[in-house]
Amino acid sequence: MSIGLTPYLRFAGDARAAMEFYNSVFGGELSLMTFKEGMNDDRPATTDQIMHSSLYVSRGVHIMASDTPPEMNLMPNGTVSFSSDGTDEADSAPLQQWWDGLSEGARIDVPLDTAPWGDAFGQLTDKFGVTWMFNISAVRD
Repeated sequence: MSIGLTPYLRFAGDARAAMEFYNSVFGGELSLMTFKEGMNDDRPATTDQIMHSSLYVSRGVHIMASDTPPEMNLMPNGTVSFSSDGTDEADSAPLQQWWDGLSEGARIDVPLDTAPWGDAFGQLTDKFGVTWMFNISAVRD
């Protein structure tokens, strides 16, 4: 399948720091565009803020974000969820690594541990206020 789901996160002035942090956690290719670069915006409140950013990690894992200008309502971000399908044990390692990376400075809402359905499950809210849910599926025979 060539379709992917791309969460778009909105921040109140810290999109650059958030996306650079996510790039350090997930790797991939990060691009950032300020309001000055994208719209020739010279307002002091927005000129250096991020109008658009893209973190392409791999096929199917793409995160985009921006800062929200003062004249727009800042909407809360939903929950971003990662899960494996239980067909390849190798999927567990990057998911565990991402959990560990996002845990830096995070509030652990549900510790990553074996869930009643047999998978490893956990939820955290990172230092930028984004909630991440992980379900690392046990490999099924």
